[in-house]
Amino acid sequence: MTRVFSGVKPTGHLTLGNYLGAMRQWAAVDQHRADALFCIVDLHALTVDHDPARVRRLSRQAATLLLAVGLDPALCTVFVQSHVDEHARLSYVLECVATDGEMRRTIQYKEKAARERERGGSVRLSLLTYPVLMAADILVYGADEVPVGDDQAQHVELTRDLAVRFNQRYGHTFVVPRATFPAVAARVMNLQEPTSKMGKSDDSGPGIVYLLDEPDVVRKKIMRAVTDSGREIVYDREERPGVANLLEILAACTGGNPEALSGAYESYGSLKQDTAEAVVELLRPVQERHRALCADPGYVEGVLRDGAERARVLARPTVDAAYRAIGLLPAVPVDTGVVLNAAR
Repeated sequence: MTRVFSGVKPTGHLTLGNYLGAMRQWAAVDQHRADALFCIVDLHALTVDHDPARVRRLSRQAATLLLAVGLDPALCTVFVQSHVDEHARLSYVLECVATDGEMRRTIQYKEKAARERERGGSVRLSLLTYPVLMAADILVYGADEVPVGDDQAQHVELTRDLAVRFNQRYGHTFVVPRATFPAVAARVMNLQEPTSKMGKSDDSGPGIVYLLDEPDVVRKKIMRAVTDSGREIVYDREERPGVANLLEILAACTGGNPEALSGAYESYGSLKQDTAEAVVELLRPVQERHRALCADPGYVEGVLRDGAERARVLARPTVDAAYRAIGLLPAVPVDTGVVLNAAR
């Protein structure tokens, strides 16, 4: 059976972009057709300045929302990255295969490092090397497919390069994964800056619809969305990004086609109103399920505990094989009876 791996980073509240671009596909398709693992990648949240309590809070919220959107622990594995030591174990081995140049060429590192330097600050080493940890997240489970937004395609390509390089140098150890992309709304854009994606780590709150936004808040944000010059409703990503973003969101919510929907509207107001109501209705069952899960925290904790146990079982043989292949001496199992007798 095909194995799928993907994850969410707890650096902000999950957004409509996260849902339409990834999470809905995970729940509706991926968990039913594949051996699927979905991970809260909390170690990646440590690459920038952060509040430890907030990271813990957002990690729990992300896990709860993954279940709220329809991930079923009976069909897939939901867990937290830091609960499975094999991610960090494999990451160092892959750092010994990756190159400095590869890390410095990644788009996200260049952009974030430039912003920090403009402010007179510096970046953490982990921001440079985190694509290797991301590669470890994928390779440790032998994933065949990695569902991603188009902005993450570069990281999957790096993962493929590292897997191929390791296999050629040290013997076949890793499955070489491929990226997969949803057909519609792969990249939902910021409502106030429609040339930038709707990122959960952004500060531009008015342009971001969060999954837990109240209905009136959702309506207000969408009704205030930036459109374009001119009055004609045309689907054109390049020339009319604001309108195109609204049409893509509406299409993703209703199962329609953005280009076909453009012909049904004569004003921005009616397009915004229909889009707002479609988003409110899309999020309603997710929010209801989230409230129910928050009332039963023990259930969520149990899902994460069981998910981590299964993930460890899958990951450990791959990491052990990678350690042997690259030249590390196998650890000698400890005889607990001998240790106890020696202690006496």
